[in-house]
Formats: sequence, C-alpha cells, structure tokens
Amino acid sequence: MEKSAHKLELLRRIEELEKNELWHLDVEDDPETYPLMPEDVDYLNKKLSNKIKNILANIMGTCFFEKMLADKQMIIKEVKGIENFKAVNGGKIVTCNHFSICDNYAVWKALCKHMGGKMLYKVIREGNYTNPPPHFGLFMRHCNTLPLSSQASTMKEFMKAFSTLLKRGETILIYPEQGMWWNYRKPRPMQDGAFSLAVKNKTPIVPIFITMEDSNILDSDGFFVQEYTINILPAIYPDENLSSIAARNKMKEENYEAWVKVYEDFYKKPLVYSEK
Repeated sequence: MEKSAHKLELLRRIEELEKNELWHLDVEDDPETYPLMPEDVDYLNKKLSNKIKNILANIMGTCFFEKMLADKQMIIKEVKGIENFKAVNGGKIVTCNHFSICDNYAVWKALCKHMGGKMLYKVIREGNYTNPPPHFGLFMRHCNTLPLSSQASTMKEFMKAFSTLLKRGETILIYPEQGMWWNYRKPRPMQDGAFSLAVKNKTPIVPIFITMEDSNILDSDGFFVQEYTINILPAIYPDENLSSIAARNKMKEENYEAWVKVYEDFYKKPLVYSEK
C-alpha cells in the first residue's frame, strides 16, 4: 500500500522541529483558534444540559475507541507499573507523551479499573474546544475536557475548577510536551504548565510514558499500527522546601529523566536528537 502523503509530510515536519528544538509546536495544520470566554465553558458540568452531553459524549467516545481496538487499529500490548498509580491516594496529575489521538484513551484503559468509578479529565488546547476538528466537537467539549484559554478571566475559572477536581480526588491528564507529534517515539523536553499546577495544588504527578512497536497490521495510511506498552512510573511529589519555581523545575526534570530511562531501557539505545 502506498503511504499517505499527509503522514509523510508530518514525519518531515517532525524531523525539522526536532532539529530546531521546537519541541512544543504541533505539526498538524490546526484550525484557527478562537478565544474561549468564561461564559462559554462549564468546567465542572454544573448545568444539566452539560451533564447530559457529558454522558452521551463518553458513551460515543468509548464506542469509537473500542471499535478501533476491536479492529486492531489501536493495540494495547501491555500495561506496566499500575501499582505506581494505585499507591497514590486522592487527586493526582498524570503526564503522558502525546503522539496520537488515541493516547488519552490508552491511558484511560490502563487506569480505569483503579479509579474507583471516577473519570479521567484531560487538559486540552483552546482551539480544540472553540474550533474542534470535524466530527470531534462533542468529544472535545464534553468528554471531561479542561480547555486552556488565551483569556485571563477564563483561566481563572480553569484554575478554580482544576483545584476543585483535585480536592475531589480526580485524575487529570496533561501532555507536558504540548503539541502532538504523530507516532514520535522519543521523549521531548517539557513545558512548565503541568509542574506549576502540581506545585500550586501540592499534588503528585504520576508520569506515564507509552512505548511503541510496529505490529504486522497496516493502517489506512499505509503505516504499521503501533502496539502500545503503557509504562506507569513512580509518583513525583512537590518539594515544599524549595521555592515554587525551583520545585516546579525539579519535578519537570525528574519527569523527563524518568521518561528517558524508560525510552532507553525499552528501545535499547541512548536518547539522541537530530541536529541541524
């Protein structure tokens, strides 16, 4: 099968971004982002209409991804380290490398039996909420998503909701690398956001790094479907003896180092980035 020209272009863009150390940028041609105003988002689903949409979106999302699993267009080969997640009581942040629209569901599948009936909340970019990709609007707005915003007033509501969810004992997924790099196997240097939120809320982070292997099944774009191994790592806690910035940087470094170790152990090679 001939490989998708679009996916080949994504791989070329990823190589360029890696060489230029532009780790957080997305490689997709994302639609225009519109500002998210406070009145346009109900972070905690307080409105009855949003509670109903939340139920429907999760049912539809589950059907969509379970069909992908059944059709072997998404393969979860193994989950390692679930005891690290189970060891953390109360609210927590989960970090994961971002390489596919499927990776959040893979995290959910790995954790859901150990979450006491709670849902997995996901922090998403503003544009995915205000101007989502075609056919994904319901999912992006109502599958327990927490959109960021370019508006300070909306971010105040985000911060309040984020803290409330953690106090309620919820689990919140953040992609600390930021942009999605399709099927990219290496860990990328991270942005500050997840770790600032962890320090502010005195909340542990449970790092997850998903490693991949080619299966023997081709997808519709002519590439091998990836088999995921979901590696759940020991929790990282904020150091309350440090300043907020120092504690944030320490958590970020520890998360990155944990991911690098998984990468090097799994792929049996040192982490090396392309150079100009």
